[in-house]
Amino acid sequence: MSKIAVVTGAGSGVGRAAALALLGAGWSVALAGRRADALQGTIDAAGEAGARCLAVPTDVGDADSVAALFAAVAQKWGRCDMLFNNAGRGSPSVDIGETSLEDWYGVVAANLHGAFLCAREAFRMMKQQSPQGGRIINNGSISAHAPRPGSAPYTATKHAITGLTKSISLDGRKWDICCGQIDIGNAATEMTERMTGGVPQANGTTMVEPRMDARHVGEAVLHMASLPLDANVQFMTVMATKMPFIGRG
Repeated sequence: MSKIAVVTGAGSGVGRAAALALLGAGWSVALAGRRADALQGTIDAAGEAGARCLAVPTDVGDADSVAALFAAVAQKWGRCDMLFNNAGRGSPSVDIGETSLEDWYGVVAANLHGAFLCAREAFRMMKQQSPQGGRIINNGSISAHAPRPGSAPYTATKHAITGLTKSISLDGRKWDICCGQIDIGNAATEMTERMTGGVPQANGTTMVEPRMDARHVGEAVLHMASLPLDANVQFMTVMATKMPFIGRG
C-alpha cells in the first residue's frame, strides 16, 4: 500500500503543489480545506492519480472538524504517515495599533490553533498505528524569521510555529514521530499575487518582489516526506532567490 499523507490547505497554492508532488511519487493523499470545489480542483489537476485522493472539507480551526478529518483518514486507510500542516491565512497590512481583534483571532485560529489541532490528531494516530511513527511538516514561512511591516498577527503565529515544531520533534522521539518545518518565501500563489504590484518594505519604500513557482515548494515537501524516519530535515528554507530577505535586500 502507498504511504498516506494529509495535506491541509490543499485546494490551492502551496497545498495543491505539495499534494500533486506527493501523488506523483505514489502517495495517497487526504486533501483538507474549507472549499469542496477547490479540493476537487486539486483532484482534477492530478489526473489519474486523483483516484488516490480523499477530499475532506475541513475547518482546521475547529476541533470537531479536525477530528472528523482524521477519522475519515483512519476509516479509509487505517494510518497516517505524514501531515503537511499548511493551511493558513494573512490579514490586512496595518500597524499593530490598527489591527482588529477579528483579524488577530482569525489568523491565530487558522495558522496556530489549526496547526496544533491537526498535529495533535496526527500525533495520536501515529503513536497508535502499526508500524508506529510518522512525520509532521509545518509550514513556517520566511515570516518565522523576519517580519514584514504591518504583519503582527501573521508574524506572531509563524514564530510560534517554530516553537511548536521543536516541541513536537522532542515529544515524538519516543514514538518514531519526527517533525520538520519548511519556511517558504514568495511562492507564486494567490496569496502573493499582490507582490507583482509592489509591497511595502522595512525602509519605507514599495517594491515589486520576485516570486518562484510553487511547484518547487511541493518538491521540497516531497523530499522531506520521503526520508526514512531515522532522518529529518528539521528546518528548510526555500525562497525566490532574489527576494529581499538575506542581508538588506
